[in-house]
Amino acid sequence: MGLIQEIDFGTPASTSQKQVTLTVDGFTVTVPEGTSIMRASMEAGIAIPKLCATDMVDAFGSCRLCLVEIDGRNGTPSSCTTPVAPGMVVHTQTGKLKDIRRGVMELYISDHPLDCLTCAANGDCELQTQAGVVGLRDVRYGYEGDNHVFKKNDGAENFKWMAKDESNPYFTYDPSKCIVCSRCVRACEEVQGTFALTIEGRGFGSRVSPGMHQLFIDSECVSCGACVQACPTATLSEKSVIQIGQPEHSVVTTCAYCGVGCSFKAEMRGDELVRMVPYKDGKANRGHSCVKGRFAYGYSTHKDRILNPMIREKITDPWREVSWEEALTHTANEFRRIQYQYGRTAIGGITSSRCTNEETYLVQKLIRQGFRNNNVDTCARVCHSPTGYGLGQTFGTSAGTQDFDSVEHTDVVMVIGANPAAAHPVFASRLKKRLRKGAKLIVLDPRRTEMVKSAHIEAEYHLPLKPGTNVAVVTSLAHVIVTEGLFNEAFIRERCDWDEFQDWASFVALPENSPEVVGKLANVDPDLIRGAARLYARGGNGSIYYGLGVTEHSQGSTTVIAIANLAMATGNIGRPGVGVNPLRGQNNVQGSCDMGSFPHELPGYRHVSGDAVRDIYESLWGVKLDDEPGLRIPNMLDAAVDGSFKGLYVQGEDILQSDPDTKHVAAGLAAMECVVVHDLFLNETANYAHVFLPGSTFLEKDGTFTNAERRINRVRKVMAPKNGLADWEVTQKLAQTMGLAWNYQHPSEIMDEIAMTTPSFAKVSYDYLEKMGSVQWPCNEKAPEGTPIVHVDGFVRGKGKFIRTEYVATDEKTGPRFPLLLTTGRILSQYNVGAQTRRTDNVMWHSEDRLEIHPHDAENRGLRDGDWVRLTSRSGETTLRALITDKVSPGVVYTTFHHPDTQANVITTDFSDWATNCPEYKVTAVQVGASNGPSEWQREYDEQAKQSRRIATLQAAE
Repeated sequence: MGLIQEIDFGTPASTSQKQVTLTVDGFTVTVPEGTSIMRASMEAGIAIPKLCATDMVDAFGSCRLCLVEIDGRNGTPSSCTTPVAPGMVVHTQTGKLKDIRRGVMELYISDHPLDCLTCAANGDCELQTQAGVVGLRDVRYGYEGDNHVFKKNDGAENFKWMAKDESNPYFTYDPSKCIVCSRCVRACEEVQGTFALTIEGRGFGSRVSPGMHQLFIDSECVSCGACVQACPTATLSEKSVIQIGQPEHSVVTTCAYCGVGCSFKAEMRGDELVRMVPYKDGKANRGHSCVKGRFAYGYSTHKDRILNPMIREKITDPWREVSWEEALTHTANEFRRIQYQYGRTAIGGITSSRCTNEETYLVQKLIRQGFRNNNVDTCARVCHSPTGYGLGQTFGTSAGTQDFDSVEHTDVVMVIGANPAAAHPVFASRLKKRLRKGAKLIVLDPRRTEMVKSAHIEAEYHLPLKPGTNVAVVTSLAHVIVTEGLFNEAFIRERCDWDEFQDWASFVALPENSPEVVGKLANVDPDLIRGAARLYARGGNGSIYYGLGVTEHSQGSTTVIAIANLAMATGNIGRPGVGVNPLRGQNNVQGSCDMGSFPHELPGYRHVSGDAVRDIYESLWGVKLDDEPGLRIPNMLDAAVDGSFKGLYVQGEDILQSDPDTKHVAAGLAAMECVVVHDLFLNETANYAHVFLPGSTFLEKDGTFTNAERRINRVRKVMAPKNGLADWEVTQKLAQTMGLAWNYQHPSEIMDEIAMTTPSFAKVSYDYLEKMGSVQWPCNEKAPEGTPIVHVDGFVRGKGKFIRTEYVATDEKTGPRFPLLLTTGRILSQYNVGAQTRRTDNVMWHSEDRLEIHPHDAENRGLRDGDWVRLTSRSGETTLRALITDKVSPGVVYTTFHHPDTQANVITTDFSDWATNCPEYKVTAVQVGASNGPSEWQREYDEQAKQSRRIATLQAAE
C-alpha cells in the first residue's frame, strides 16, 4: 500500500468537442480546444513547474513559474493562461526559461521561513518540490530587510509579521509561510462559493485574509477544507497532520454523512487516520468536501464509544459487559421466548440508513427468514418514503432522475423544502457555481435560507409559503402553466397519457387553484407564484430539487406527485439539466429503501404479495415467506403499548430522538421485553434497551452506500473494527445463533446475492465497482454501465401518469392556545440526531438547538435574543434559547433537532403522510413563552437517561 497520487493538470479540463493538435518539447499531443498549454503538456507527460495553478480552479497566471516559449511568438507567456492552437510548437525547458524560473523561485524563498525539516508540510510541500524542480541552489538576496518571516526585524517589532491563527479547530493559518498564490482565495470562491477569503493589502504587503482581517473562526469560513487542500505550502495545514505527521498510505472510501455520497481518500499512518482528503475522481463530489466529511470523523475514536456487548434484565438496572457469545445467545433466546409466548409477529427490526447496503440487506433478511415476518422498517420511511410512493406512481421508479453532474446543464433550478447549503453542502457548491454562471433560481421555503441570498447568488423568486401549503402552491404553479398555455404538448402527447393530462389540466385550471386564491391561503404574493411558474416553464432546462420540507407532511406524497406533474407538463424529464431530484438526508437512505427495508416491499421495491418475487427468495432462503405486509415503526409502538409486540432489533437508528411524538416512542419502548440496540454509542433509544451490541464505523468495514443520485459507491475498510466485528458480522452471528445457516465470508458475497435477486442491481459486483469506480442503478444487461439519467426514451412505467393533487389542509391547526407554526431542519455543522457530530469539534459552531423566531413575534412575547423560552404543543413541551431573526416569517418558528437535551420531537405530533406514514415534522402548532429553566419533562428525561447509562464495574477477584 502507498499514498494514492492524483495528477494535478494545473487547469480544469475543456469541455469542447473540437480537437486541437500541437507539439510540446517535440511530442505531439491532441487535446480539446480551449485546453491550456499547461494541461496539454501534462497530458503528454510533461510537467511544467507551477505554484499558483491547480486544476480545481481556473487559471490565474500570477506565480510566473509556468512560463514557456512558443515558436513564432515573442516573450514567455504563462502556460496556465495560454490556450492551445493548431500547429503550435511549445518549448518548456530552454535556458532562458530555466533562468527566469530560478530567479522567481529565489524571490519566493527570500521571504519564506527555512524550517523545512520541522515544518508540517515536509514531504508534501509544493514550494519545496518546485524549488528542487527548477534547480534552486542558492538565495542571493538574503533575509534582511522587509519580510513577513520574523517577529522582530533588527530588534524592532516587524509589523508585516502576523501570528499564526489557530482559532479553527481543524486547521491552522500561518501567514509567514504564505506566498500569496491566491489558490485558497480562488478555491473558496470558485469551488465552495462562500467568498470568505480575500487578499488584503497591495504589493509586498499583500496577504490572505479571512473576511475583514478576522480570525478564521469569526469569519464566514464554513471549514469545507477547500483552501487547505489548495494551499501549496504549510500556510494552511490540518492540525491532525501537525500532530501525527504525514500519512504513508491511503484508501478510497465513501463519506458516511449526508446523501451526496462524497468520495474521500482516507490517508493513514499505520492504523491511525491522519486526514480525509476529497477524491478528485469521486463522481458525486468531484474533489470537494464539507466540514463534516472532511474533518468530523473524530467520533470514531471518542471516549463515549461502547466497544463491548452489554446486557441487563431491566432498563432500571446498570449495564453489564459480557462476551459476544453471551450477548448473542441471550438475544436469540429472548426473541425465541417472545415468539413462543406472544406469537411469530411479536418481534421485528429496524434497519439503518447509516449502515451499508449489505448490512441493511442482512437485517431485513434476518427478519423475513429468521423472524418469519415482515415487521421491518427504516428511518428512510420517516424522511423520504413519500418520494418512493409519489415518483413510483407517476414515473415508475422510486428515486431521483438525474446525476449530480446534470446541474451543470440546468437553466432554471427550483428548490423546494430544502436547504442544500446546510444539509447537502457539496451539491450546494456545485449548484451555486452554476447559478453564478447565469442559471436562475426559484426557492419555495418558509424560511429565507442561505440559498435565497448569499455571496454572488440571489433567487429570482422566493415563495415564503406557510408550512403545510406545499400542495396548494405547487398546484398553483401548474395552474399558471396550464391556463397560460406554457405546457409542452409535444412531450406530453409522446411520453404521457393525453387523456390523463387533460383531466389533470382541467383540475389545476379550476379557480380555487389560481395564485390569487392560493396566495391568500399560503401567505404568498400571487405575482411571485405567476412569475416563478413562467420562469420554470419558459427558462430552458428546468430542474427541481427537493428535501424533507416536501416529504415530511401529511400530504408529502401528494406534493411529490405535484412536483412530478410539473416536470412532465413542461417536458423537463429525460435529459441533462432537468428532472426531479430528491436530496436524501443520510448517506444510505436510498440504499436502505432499495434493500427492502419496508414492511410491504422486498428488495428492489417489489411488493411482498407478489408470488413470483417471493419464489425467488423462498427458493434461495429455504423458508416460506409471509405474503402480508408487516408493521411500520408507529404500528410496532402502538402494538407494544397494546401488549402484542414485545421485541425489537434496532441497527444504527435512534428512534427515541429522531421519531415524532417522543413520549409515545418512549411508552412503546418501555412496554417491550427485549429491545436490542446495535450502535456506536449509548444513544437515547438505548435508555430503554436490554441488550447493547457495539457497532462499527464506516472506517472499519467494507460495503457499499447508494447516494441520492442512485450511485452505488464502495465503502472500504481502512482500520480494524475497534469492537472486534463489522456490523454485517454481528447480524450474521445473531442469525447463526438463531439457527440460520448463513456463512458469508465477505460483504462482496452479500452483494452477489443482492445482484442475483434484484434486477436493478443485476450487474453490480465488487469487481465491477473496482473497474467502474461507481455505477448508478439500474445497472444490468440493458444498462451495463449504469444509468446516470432515467426516463430518457420513455418512462419506466410506460406512459408518465398525471394525477390530481387536491389540497387537504393538515389536521394540525393553529388557534388561540397554539398560534404559531413550528417547522424543523438542519444546520451545516451538525448531522441528524448529532450522535456523531456532537462528538467532534463541530460543536464549536452549534453547541445547542436554538428557536428561530421573528422579531414581531418575539416582541409580542417580551422575548430578547438568547432568552430561555418554553416551546409548547399539544404533544409536549421543551425549553431552549431564542434566536431572533427575520429569516422566518411572522407566525412561524424554526428549530433543529441535533441535541437530545432539547428533544425537539417531544413537541411534534403523530400526524403523518396519508400514503406512507411519513411523520409530519414540518407542521406543528405551538406557543412560545418565557421560561425559567428546563421543563419538567426535560428534568425527568435527563434523570432517567443518567440512570439508564450506568455501566457496572467488574469487581477484581480476591
